[in-house]
Amino acid sequence: MLSYKPDQNTKRQLEGEDEGDEPVQKRRTSRVETSGNPSAEEILRLVEQEPQVDALDENVLKRLILQLEKRTLKNQEMRTKHADQPERFLDSELALHEAIQALHAVATGPELYPRLVDLGAVASLLALLAHDNTDIAIAVIDLLQELTDVDTDSEEAERGAERLVAAMLEQQAVSVLVHTMERLDEGISEEATGVHSALAIVENVTELRPAACLPAAQQGLMAWLLARLQLKAPFDANKLYASEVLSVLVQSHEENRTLLGELDGIDALLQQLAYYKRHDPGSAEEQECMENMFDTLCSVLLVAENKERFLKGEGLQLMNLMLREKKLSRNGALKVLNYATSATSGADNCNKFVEILGLRTLFPLFMHTPRKNKRKGLSVEEHEEHVVSILCGLLRHCRGQLRHRIIVKFTENDCEKVDRLMELHFKFLDKVYATDAGLEREELTDDELYVRRLEGGLFTLQLVDFIVLESCAAGPPQVKQRVMQMLNIRNASVKTIRNIMREYAGNLGESDDPEQRQAEQQRIIQLVDKF
Repeated sequence: MLSYKPDQNTKRQLEGEDEGDEPVQKRRTSRVETSGNPSAEEILRLVEQEPQVDALDENVLKRLILQLEKRTLKNQEMRTKHADQPERFLDSELALHEAIQALHAVATGPELYPRLVDLGAVASLLALLAHDNTDIAIAVIDLLQELTDVDTDSEEAERGAERLVAAMLEQQAVSVLVHTMERLDEGISEEATGVHSALAIVENVTELRPAACLPAAQQGLMAWLLARLQLKAPFDANKLYASEVLSVLVQSHEENRTLLGELDGIDALLQQLAYYKRHDPGSAEEQECMENMFDTLCSVLLVAENKERFLKGEGLQLMNLMLREKKLSRNGALKVLNYATSATSGADNCNKFVEILGLRTLFPLFMHTPRKNKRKGLSVEEHEEHVVSILCGLLRHCRGQLRHRIIVKFTENDCEKVDRLMELHFKFLDKVYATDAGLEREELTDDELYVRRLEGGLFTLQLVDFIVLESCAAGPPQVKQRVMQMLNIRNASVKTIRNIMREYAGNLGESDDPEQRQAEQQRIIQLVDKF
């Protein structure tokens, strides 16, 4: 129900100054009842009844927008004229609210959105988001949320939606929404719902125009989302929504990943995730929020500078502890550790992980893949891929004594880790053979075929065989002897591993430093020749 929310300078006049007065929140509905103006029943009728409008066309649209403009001006005039007498401008506020509600009919005709834009309605609505009465601002948020939630099945509807979104972005709508959310009090249910609807507008806009993620983040949205995640309050739907929007912002835009790091977002995410080190989420929604934060962390770790921030923020120590605690956060921690140790930019993280005794955590996961939890989690293959990928990073980037500590692990307990390595080799080799057989009937280019084979198990097989080559080249003779023994038992040829690794070397992804890529290719070929 629409209720007047007084400015600070008129608050005492409406509420009284006695300390014994009942709380403001409890009296929200009674304020209008004592104003001498419309009764509560009349206000409910005005606000909640469906506005009676003619069939929607361009003329009706013009009338609705003109009505909005007139009532906005009338309300501004009454507020200015009777600034110290809130009850005098209550009627104009109710009329303005009714005009906003009437515009909901426009959402049924997205083909009229271009005309809506031409008539200046976007600027008028965004201006009302700054209205002193937050009920008016929330009514506008609800309207914009419905207008941007367009079913784009028809080309005309899609064009209309794109025109509306373009106009909103030109008017820096995200910045205006951020300022509005900052002044809403989520302790009041209606205003918490308003925040949720504002985030829905952002989601709708970025779905219709993905490129909008970049200006949206830079207009204060990312800073607000990080602050909202850190708000000390019980978990709720708005925290989940904030985590979803943040994850979307960084998925496809390196500039946003960099921005998050500059805003100390790495530390903010680590602080929020630290709770789940020893506690499982209390609900499926809270688990989804946790996973969104892990996904965001993975995305931002694609930026080299963020890996350094992650290292300084003791992110490795937190991930290592999560892996040991065996809570639901273990899956996310394993993914994050994979991203933190990948590429040349992850070298410092690799060395630090071994220094903090991370091998004691990693190798048990290598030896025994945990069962997938009934709730959402990593599949067995995904878990194995992350573990062997981390091991590859460690072998590539660790030097001296730290590297020796990794190699020695493969000789422990009668080379049991070599046995596990070869078990994974044959498992993923069989998956690749099955994938190849299924692709024989499809007409694919060489690049498409290679990508499909990578998805079908080849990627993990390459990682496993890289570890085989590294451990045989750097380890004592018994490591290679055990590998050869396992190959003989399965009547397998050493040529298989060599061919897989030559293909791997020939398809190494592009590096920022071509010389670095060439050096890695030569190193792999040398390992193949030694093997």
